[in-house]
Amino acid sequence: MVSAPGRRAQVAYAKRRGLSKRRACALLDVARSGLDHESIRDKQDAPVIARMRELAAEYPRYGYRRIRIFLARDGFKMSVDRAHRLWKKAKLQVPRKRSRRRIATGRPRPKAPTAPNHVWAIDFVFDTCADGKQLKCLTIVDEWTRECLAIDVAGSIRSRRVIEVLCKSSRCPVVTGASSA
Repeated sequence: MVSAPGRRAQVAYAKRRGLSKRRACALLDVARSGLDHESIRDKQDAPVIARMRELAAEYPRYGYRRIRIFLARDGFKMSVDRAHRLWKKAKLQVPRKRSRRRIATGRPRPKAPTAPNHVWAIDFVFDTCADGKQLKCLTIVDEWTRECLAIDVAGSIRSRRVIEVLCKSSRCPVVTGASSA
C-alpha cells in the first residue's frame, strides 16, 4: 500500500520517462483527478514544522514531546500524536548519546618503565579468613623486572606501615625522613 504522495511521485517518474499522464495513471492505477491535489494539511503544518526545526536545532537533546511544549507556548497547540507525526515527517531525531569515556589530553600519561627500579606498582589485596577476619596484603612490584619487592600481610595497614615497608625494600627511592608525624 503506497501513500497518495508516493503514488504521485511514481506517476511523475513515469512521466519523466516519456509516458503520458493518462498512460502513467492507467499503468499505476492512480486517479488523474488526484494528481493535482494540494494537501491543505501540508499548508497548515508548514509553519509548525519550520518552528519545530528551529527548536530542535536550538535544543538538540529534546525530543518531540518536549518540543511540543515549546510549540504550545508559541501558540501551536497540538496532541502528542500530531507532534510525533510532524516530527517524523520533518525527519528529526534526537542524536544518540556519546560515550563519556574520553582520553584525557591535559593530564600526563604514565610512562612505561625503561630500567629496573624506574616504576614500582603498589597495590592492596584483601581477603577474608575462615573466622571472618579481614586480611590486607600490601604488595610492591618492580614493573620492569616483574619482581615482587615486598609483601606485607596484616589485619590493618596504616600509612606509617606502608612507608616502613617501602623504606625496608632493598632499592627504596622514598626519603626516610618523611614520616615525622
